[in-house]
Amino acid sequence: MARPYALLRAGFPFLKTIGMRRWNNFPTDVALGNEGRIYILCRSEQGLVQIARLTWDDRNLEPICMGRGSEDGQFTWPVNVLVDRDEHLLVSDEALHRITLVDRDGGFISKWGEQGDGDGQFDRPSGIVFDADENVYVADSMNHRIQKYTKNGEFLHQWGSYGDGDGELNMPWGVTIDELGDVYVVDWRNDRIQKFTTDGEFVFSLGRSGSGDGEFDRPTGVAVDQDGDIYVCDYGNNRVQLFSAEGRYVEQFIGDATLSKPARDYMMTNPEPNRMREMTKLEPGKRLRSPKSVRVDDLGKMYIPDYDSFRVQVYQKEAIHLTPDQIAPPLRSPHLLG
Repeated sequence: MARPYALLRAGFPFLKTIGMRRWNNFPTDVALGNEGRIYILCRSEQGLVQIARLTWDDRNLEPICMGRGSEDGQFTWPVNVLVDRDEHLLVSDEALHRITLVDRDGGFISKWGEQGDGDGQFDRPSGIVFDADENVYVADSMNHRIQKYTKNGEFLHQWGSYGDGDGELNMPWGVTIDELGDVYVVDWRNDRIQKFTTDGEFVFSLGRSGSGDGEFDRPTGVAVDQDGDIYVCDYGNNRVQLFSAEGRYVEQFIGDATLSKPARDYMMTNPEPNRMREMTKLEPGKRLRSPKSVRVDDLGKMYIPDYDSFRVQVYQKEAIHLTPDQIAPPLRSPHLLG
């Protein structure tokens, strides 16, 4: 589907909260399967590692991969999870310097990668994304580059080098690809997002260090929707920022969580937490705390793994596509009164 000429941005309201403490502690990423299945990758520095599968209505939670280790099918510091066309799960692990493929029930299929700086080697791989052919782009963080592979781990291409100039990278983290094939890289240490062609040619960058509009403090995730809008998980500022396809700042999301259905069920059988909730301010509990990634689906839903609050916050984009005759030509000044 072609991108719209322009958008009437009608709103982007909070939709629901998924999960709770004990269900999905320390969620670091989300992947979306078929029939409403949601896969939540959880990782804590204290040792818990799991992939939890549940449905959109919060029923049938199933931990499908649990345990921390280096054996086949285990993870130590997992970062991102993807779902392929067969609903197999691809997981990056920065501690084990490898990519692992498991089936939707957690059964081990294959793995590839080893520590190093040569072709087919990694030094703390983090972000991963499929292109339209299910080739995999990997943010090879400590090698300051992006690598491209087949899904089976055959090396295809790489680009990037250490630095802060156009096209240079300093610990890249998240990565995504839009429907046109362009690649967006979270340049973590440089506090910016860089856009490249599929072959690694620099297109533009957005962002700088700070806490204002369009500024970042160690961003970790990036997503692009079918309208070309760019979503950036601004980890250090506890928010997600939204930009137009051209890189213009649009708005930010700081969190507006409600209690999930499982959390409500839990509270109804535990009087003491109810009393504690009655005695405290509720607003801080709505906010994002150390979000680690951001994902968007084809229906305009945005999913934010709220790492330190043990939940996923979901929002629904409301935007109307405009034709050229439904919006005035660009103004000579970007200001409304210009």
